Amino acid sequence: MRRYLPFASYAAILLAITSICGCSFPAPWPSSPLYGPPADDPDWVAPADRAAAIEAMAGHYAHYDIVAYASDTPAGPLWTFVISYGFTDLVVEDGELVEYDRFCHAEYKANQNFETTFPDAATQAITPRSAVVDVYQENGAWKLRRPATPTLIGADGDPDAPLPTDPNEIAVNDDDNDGKPGVSVFVKLYGLIDGEIYIARREIFENDMTLYADGSLRGVVVDSSEQRVIAASLDILNTPNNPNQWTDLGLSPIILIPIPDDIDTCEELMAMRDSLFPPEPSF
Repeated sequence: MRRYLPFASYAAILLAITSICGCSFPAPWPSSPLYGPPADDPDWVAPADRAAAIEAMAGHYAHYDIVAYASDTPAGPLWTFVISYGFTDLVVEDGELVEYDRFCHAEYKANQNFETTFPDAATQAITPRSAVVDVYQENGAWKLRRPATPTLIGADGDPDAPLPTDPNEIAVNDDDNDGKPGVSVFVKLYGLIDGEIYIARREIFENDMTLYADGSLRGVVVDSSEQRVIAASLDILNTPNNPNQWTDLGLSPIILIPIPDDIDTCEELMAMRDSLFPPEPSF
């Protein structure tokens, strides 16, 4: 899935609060959330060839990924995790493996004291295009690479073309159906200030994963998404914001866990979160 959820545009407010309260914001970078692979199964026999690997990978999966971002603010370095949940289906079509992704829920965590909420309605409005994945063998392990399939949210147009740098030139829509332009992000800064930011994004992500004996696929997310702030409830929040992924891809893992086909609603998935996935990273 993506990689891909928004950041609060709040640098000016941070600077103002810093000057008032003398707060110290820098926090230690957390341990890598790239949880280790499952224990080896001595009885597992890896697929013998590419066709067998495609058959082994085909299925219905619970999807968990984290994308780590880094940026500078007047209050110091800002490190953030966007944690996403959803479903991935790998389907054999004409001898190739095709990936279909669907989002359910996202969490946002940062090393500075503010809260960001991306509503489920906005998360579920992200509809990545299907992608024919590359299945290949490397050093005895079977790998899967999902290529980028740029997807627009909060905007209309050609997803394969870059977003205009001027937000006024973007054909904005209301993908989350809340009556506001683009998709809405809710922020609360230091328990003092509530605001809304309205954004358009071009989601651009790639996944590189390895097949393991327990049937899971695990690897990393590469994110090169584009984001534009369209408007905000407060003028001070209406500033450009397009964060970059942290360069250490070990901080941006993806885990696909095979699940029965009849587990197909977001409510079911989130009720099973703790039994499927490792704990979320924290600062």
